[in-house]
Amino acid sequence: MHEALTTDEPLAHGLKQRHLTMLGLGGVIGAGLFVGSGAGIAVAGPGIVLSYLIAGTIAMLVMRMLGEMSSAVPASGSFSVHAERAIGRWAGFTVGWLYWFLLVVVLAVEATAAATIAHDWAPALPQWSWVLVFMVLFTLANLTAVRNFGEFEFWFAALKVGAIVLFLILGTLAVFGLLPDTDPVGLTHLTGDGGFLPNGWGGVISGVLAVVFAFGGLEVVTIAAAETDDPARAVGRAVRSAVVRILFFYVGSMLVIVTLLPWTAQQAGLSPYVTVLDSIGIPQAGQIMNIVVFVALLSALNANLYGASRMVFSLAERGEAPRGLLRISGGGVPRRAVLASVAFGFVSVLLNLKWPDSVFLYLLNSVGAVLLFVWALIAVSQLRLRRRIEREAPGTLTLRMWAFPWLTWATLAAMAGVLVLMLTDDTARPQVLWSSGATAAVLIVAGVRELRARRG
Repeated sequence: MHEALTTDEPLAHGLKQRHLTMLGLGGVIGAGLFVGSGAGIAVAGPGIVLSYLIAGTIAMLVMRMLGEMSSAVPASGSFSVHAERAIGRWAGFTVGWLYWFLLVVVLAVEATAAATIAHDWAPALPQWSWVLVFMVLFTLANLTAVRNFGEFEFWFAALKVGAIVLFLILGTLAVFGLLPDTDPVGLTHLTGDGGFLPNGWGGVISGVLAVVFAFGGLEVVTIAAAETDDPARAVGRAVRSAVVRILFFYVGSMLVIVTLLPWTAQQAGLSPYVTVLDSIGIPQAGQIMNIVVFVALLSALNANLYGASRMVFSLAERGEAPRGLLRISGGGVPRRAVLASVAFGFVSVLLNLKWPDSVFLYLLNSVGAVLLFVWALIAVSQLRLRRRIEREAPGTLTLRMWAFPWLTWATLAAMAGVLVLMLTDDTARPQVLWSSGATAAVLIVAGVRELRARRG
């Protein structure tokens, strides 16, 4: 707890502000929004707007806390480093390995989903070959200079952000009857079909459970900030611009969807965005959204591989992972950390292709609630680290958490509430239980390491 707050990063500083800002904007705009939002609408009706507002507010507050710590103490391990300094080595070890595990498992879902879309376009090629192509492509992108990763993510994110903005413009024009063959809809679909809350507040809460994990991914911004020329300034600007705009994109697009069409018009398994675009006469809406979802999946795959490699590299720096992972290329890239992350990710992909409903399902459930555990440790770290920074380096607090410490405590309470609600939900309960088991296993390893260190 008495180590210096400053940190020197050996990684290359190849990312620019535009890379980081777009990574922040595009990092969470993925398949969870374009496709998964349909499940939320099915349980909450028009109240899904409130579900996204609640879930988005929790994510925004967590990012504000993380932004405060990362602008004061930039590090490639981000919240793992902060947890170690604020709580202890066991906390940094636990949150770092849990997050790495989360990224490499989710990577398998994204690679398989992208391969499924590509296989539909080119059925002559087997699905596994597409997975191999994607894994090799993004491994190479992450093994070269970090600016290549930044450029990939910049253009991927630009396409996703552009798609959302275009959807909001077209949807808003259709709501007011300003497109050909459309009439103003008013509030008919918001107040009809069972009202704004057809399933009551219980539906809104169920909607929160369905959509809160779609906000995962913003954390990579604070990991990437360490590889910019001015990490403190870069992460502050990226967090400020990202959180509000993302909330606007998510809540705004949901409001357009439930205003334009009855919530009962949404079909299971079909993107609500496709349903809306079809209704206003956009030709080939399904294929257009397939392209956007495909890009979103590849973008998330690229970002998750990057985030996993930097997290395990940071763990190795602090003696919490094999020291062999510290080898850095001439261009300042932790190549062994990249290869270790992609290797486990590729194993996850094989499990997903071979045993999607058994072995991989258990693996996926074991990370189902990990994001909330990570966010909770971020909040606890911020509570403790803020006081220390105020004492030792108050000038570094360029981005401050609002209403400290009350909003931090309120965010922790909200996350605890979500976990309790997940335990009462038959679908979500296995995720909490399996994720708790995975967390307990990592904690046991951390505890054994602590005991050995003390005896040594």
